[in-house]
Amino acid sequence: MNTPKLLCLMIASLPLAARAADGEAADRIEVLGARLSHLEAAALGTSDTARSLADQPGYSVNAAGGVSALPALRGLADDRIKILLDGAESTAACGNHMNAPLSYVSPGQVGSVRVIPGLSPVSLGGDNIAGVIAIQSAAPIFATGEAPLAGGALTLQSRSVDHGLAASASASLAGERLSIAYSGATSRADSYRDGNGDKVLDTLYKATNHALTLAARAGDGIWTLKLGGQDIPYQGFANQYMDMTRNRSAFGNLGYAGGFGWGRLDARAYWQKVKHEMGFFSDERMGMMPMSTEGRNEGYRVQAELPAAEGVLRLGHELHRTRLDDWWPAAPGSMMMEPDPYLNINGGRRDRLAFFGEWEGKLADRWSGTFGLRHESVRMDTGTVQSYGCGMMCAEDDAAAAAFNAADRGRRDRNLDLTLVARHQVDDTFGYEFGAAQKTRSPNLYERYSWGRGTMAMAMIGWFGDGNGYVGNPDLAPEVARTLSATADWRAADPRGWQFSATPFYTKVRDYIDADRLGTFSPVAGSTKALLRFANHDATLYGLNLAWQAQAWSSGAWGTGTLKGKIDWTRGKRDDGGDLYHVMPLNALVALAHSQGAWSGELQLELVARKSRVDERRAEDVTAGYGLVNLQGRYAIAKPVELMLGVRNLFDRRYDLPLGGVNLAEAGASGRGLGPLAGQGRSVDVGVVVKF
Repeated sequence: MNTPKLLCLMIASLPLAARAADGEAADRIEVLGARLSHLEAAALGTSDTARSLADQPGYSVNAAGGVSALPALRGLADDRIKILLDGAESTAACGNHMNAPLSYVSPGQVGSVRVIPGLSPVSLGGDNIAGVIAIQSAAPIFATGEAPLAGGALTLQSRSVDHGLAASASASLAGERLSIAYSGATSRADSYRDGNGDKVLDTLYKATNHALTLAARAGDGIWTLKLGGQDIPYQGFANQYMDMTRNRSAFGNLGYAGGFGWGRLDARAYWQKVKHEMGFFSDERMGMMPMSTEGRNEGYRVQAELPAAEGVLRLGHELHRTRLDDWWPAAPGSMMMEPDPYLNINGGRRDRLAFFGEWEGKLADRWSGTFGLRHESVRMDTGTVQSYGCGMMCAEDDAAAAAFNAADRGRRDRNLDLTLVARHQVDDTFGYEFGAAQKTRSPNLYERYSWGRGTMAMAMIGWFGDGNGYVGNPDLAPEVARTLSATADWRAADPRGWQFSATPFYTKVRDYIDADRLGTFSPVAGSTKALLRFANHDATLYGLNLAWQAQAWSSGAWGTGTLKGKIDWTRGKRDDGGDLYHVMPLNALVALAHSQGAWSGELQLELVARKSRVDERRAEDVTAGYGLVNLQGRYAIAKPVELMLGVRNLFDRRYDLPLGGVNLAEAGASGRGLGPLAGQGRSVDVGVVVKF
């Protein structure tokens, strides 16, 4: 589908307007009337929380494993987004970011989501330049009388495109002052098929998550303790050179929230430990190269909220510490991977200490604002490293290790964030907001400290799915993004009428962490990929997010119909020339939702333009435009039982993912050249929910 046709379809749909929720205009779209629960409906078609957020304005995903896609906001992905899981932070402990933060929670465990691109409040976190995704599990419940309160739900789902099966369960028991709740989810799938019926190799997976929450009322406050873990025994990554052969994690999260005479206190301490392994596990992709990682995240956050000058003043302090060991065990008999283990990151340390202050409140009649300042100190260091010790075949890595070990590896960054937002509610039908922000992100441990210069060592580093190889750069400067954004927000006087919002944005990134080419290599016959070094370059991103909805009809005979959707357009380029990697082309989501009695359903049209602006340094593929039709519905056959049915890609369209990277698994199996990763073909999805 070419861009002019796509634009015509998008423009034709604009009268179906909608408005963002009050106070969160650039955040997410408020929904009129009854409809499918967003999270429950999206979870029918995926076991990946990152993919379940696809209807958020400005949001897209970079393809990875079946439960490990990497989120992007307005063209900025992965580490550039601050992701909070019940207020806790997590860091990918993998050179391919296979265990990125959102992979640790399944859609069935999500209670609420807040997505804030660009002008995010400093109180929600630093060390990001794209915005914030804050995931909350279900809030603790307490009984209102002496009788205990109990409840729960069981969900079973299947998907035809990959023979996927998923189950989730939740249960809670609460008294007036104590509460206990459990949530768990498990899913598995074979490799999916594209619209031509061909298997997309190495896209199979299995994953299980558990969480137990204990809560207690103490005066005017609530203590919560959440404990849990994850086990992924295998997960294929078609656009990486390696697969996940094990990911085990455990976490603890202790929080307190309560009111006092002087204001409100929110405090949290958290801990997470991860053991991660890569290699090969399936006959769809053969090989031998064990890789191991152990990571640990720990930290705390304290925030006081005080009444001040027609609003509230938030003062806070945070500490987040990351520890990382990344080594590749020797593989006896391999010649190039013995006799010693390869030490990639040895005792890596990344510590962030932050202080912030933020005021939010009324400025004047119909005017309000949010103003915040945040300072962070980021300290990073790592120990000495070594190659496999394989003689002349390891000469490049031996020389690189010697230079790395002789250098001063300690670094300290002092980062300053600022957010200024003003809002004006002109009348009951029109309001707008505008603001500016400076956001700063320090490099991650892999960007600074990956050191190997041999082709194989470099090919093992990179979370971009592009087939290229990367080496770190200890002298990288932090990224500093300065964003200007505004949102105009209209709605009909009748709350059941139309709503519409438009958000243009402009972001200038100083010292954007991109890459410089060092050389080339050929991963498969007939293909050429680049050997790259992380490097700072200035970059510019700008674009427009539109979102709308309108009640189309409402009657006793025909129920309620709602038209809704979004259009996202982002342009990203390096200031010294060339396009940024993995920027989603012009795209739209248009939907008609219908509800009547026990029934609710939705017809969706996904439209994506041709991706012609590509990063030539990374040999990014051009992909054709496409349109997909999806159906989904839910029917409550009895009070505790609901049936779900969906059909994704109704017409079985064969298409390539614009943010899918290259299909390395297929190239390795077939011996043909590299090509883009295909999307899923038609899938019939069925589910049942039993509540008790």
